[in-house]
Amino acid sequence: MPAFDPKAVIEGRTPGRARVGLTVGIVLAVICALAALGADLLESLGSGHHSVAPFLIALPFALLPVPLFVALVLLLDRLEPEPRAHLVFAFLWGAGVAALFALLINTAGLLFITQPALGTTNGDYISATFGAPVVEETLKGAFLFGMVWRRRSEFDGPTDGIIYAAMVGLGFAMMENIGYYIEALVRPTVGGAQLLGFTFVLRGVLSPFAHPIFTSMTGLGAAYTASHRRAWWALPLGWLGAMTLHGTWNGLSKFGFSGVAIAYAILFCVFIGLIVVLVKDRRRIIGLIWRVLPGYAPTGLVTLWDVQMLSTVDGRRHARTWARATGGRPAGVAMADYQLAATELALLHQRADRQVIDSGSFAQRQQALLSLMQLARGAFLSHQPEPPVPPWAAYGASGLAHGQAFAAPMPPPVLPPDGHYQPGGAAPASWPPPQPGWQQSPPPQPEWAQPPPSPQGWPQPPPGWQQPPPSHPCWEQHPPSPQGWPQPPPPQPGWQQHPPSPPEWPQPPPPQPEWPRDQQGPPQSPRYE
Repeated sequence: MPAFDPKAVIEGRTPGRARVGLTVGIVLAVICALAALGADLLESLGSGHHSVAPFLIALPFALLPVPLFVALVLLLDRLEPEPRAHLVFAFLWGAGVAALFALLINTAGLLFITQPALGTTNGDYISATFGAPVVEETLKGAFLFGMVWRRRSEFDGPTDGIIYAAMVGLGFAMMENIGYYIEALVRPTVGGAQLLGFTFVLRGVLSPFAHPIFTSMTGLGAAYTASHRRAWWALPLGWLGAMTLHGTWNGLSKFGFSGVAIAYAILFCVFIGLIVVLVKDRRRIIGLIWRVLPGYAPTGLVTLWDVQMLSTVDGRRHARTWARATGGRPAGVAMADYQLAATELALLHQRADRQVIDSGSFAQRQQALLSLMQLARGAFLSHQPEPPVPPWAAYGASGLAHGQAFAAPMPPPVLPPDGHYQPGGAAPASWPPPQPGWQQSPPPQPEWAQPPPSPQGWPQPPPGWQQPPPSHPCWEQHPPSPQGWPQPPPPQPGWQQHPPSPPEWPQPPPPQPEWPRDQQGPPQSPRYE
């Protein structure tokens, strides 16, 4: 039996299975990137300088801004970060496969089709306006097509499509800039350091996100296709938008300064639109967290205070910092896995809402994510020198403050016989009713909808509440909260143990055992050692 792999659970892949396709793809992309660099080196040697100096000068100029741009892209991907291996593959695909084949196809089209038919000037313009956008956006978009085909579950919303598209575009732009900088250095009569500086400012400073923005149109289409049923039309529509935007950018360059100004204005408007999409998508994910996770409170794995922590980027960061400070790096890794598993659990319900997952897959992934949350919590507690008091939870009321989990009804989607979820629908008449005595978990109370205000990001007791003195007997049991302070619902009989359901009725996950630190618990993952 393969060892429990937290990363595999988060990424939604089979534990223990080697990622052969990903490894082969990365190796081939690296080979293509080296071949593209070799072509740039040959261009440098074949110029009038007959030297590698232009290549050696252009390379660092192209590499210099890349770490900053990649960091900015990853900054947008903090709430539900994508697997780093996939992001590396996306960057290398743009820098290797897309850049190399675009160079070969564009050069062949220019030399054998457009220039012989239209002349040098008109041939260059037609190729740049109509040929290059089709070739380049198709090659860059091929990565996103492949992700929808092979790793559809990685797309939970438009943010994921923009992130992957941006990484592909950054890799492609980096390799393309090397060729432009070499050309600026070796161009007869007007080439040299001055033209290199102008080209660097134009391509490396003023328009560094041009290619990421173009490809983001395809990324939006890929994300919509992957996260909705029967929405394959969105992917070619996004690809068409990418080619149109790219061709408009290239075509306006013929009209001098006014054309370039219009091109930058269009690109800026699209950039602002993408920022709006990212902000709205983050709010959507936070809304999912608040809507879904309170239903899992009876399991003991999460409380309303934990939901508030999970719903802000700052709260998550503070929690990881606190975990590392109290339990070292393994505790910080366990906290990060707990946060990611909880977020994926909320997004799992969204996939059910959109009818892109069947009942069996839903139940299997739901159980895997809950198991990961418990495993991560156990690993976190095992690295604590004493029982922790999470700073975001009043009175220590956090699922991370103890090692217990309880059998409780899960909040599954209502699934008709065809296996697809119907939001708000009722169980069909052919399903047997639940056993008498089985009780549905109560809905969150109205006062849970909005957490108490906190100036520093962590919940604080209400005004007027006073900490008892050390000698006060209520140190054994804290004083009652003042009127108006949110109270959890009273325990329901069905929360601790409910009678078994008929075999045809959807079963809740089995009870999870308590994992004390001083006893041998479930198999631990080397990830937390």
